Amino acid sequence: MRFLANENIPLDAVSALREKGNDVLWVRTDAPGMCDEDILSRAVTEERILITFDKDFGELAFRSRLPAKCGIILFRIFAQSSVSVAKIITTVIESRNDWAGNFSVVEEERIRMRPL
Repeated sequence: MRFLANENIPLDAVSALREKGNDVLWVRTDAPGMCDEDILSRAVTEERILITFDKDFGELAFRSRLPAKCGIILFRIFAQSSVSVAKIITTVIESRNDWAGNFSVVEEERIRMRPL
């Protein structure tokens, strides 16, 4: 899958997703300081699913009416280390293949998905 990892996603998670064969770009190295609107625009242009911890993308996504090839995965989890975050993120992402076209909120005990 093709992902755009927001700056707040740790390197361990980006690396783990890449090791699993995913195409992952990371805002922290590719475009540090990019505003949320531009991040979302890049995800649309490059047909990537945005991975983030930033709640602001929910409102932006629905206001922008993202195309079906895009999606947003908002992680609302607590983990003690970046290694733990990486394990959770990779496990969750591998658990489904229908991330595109949805705004998904991943919590400790559930995943909520809403079509964009």
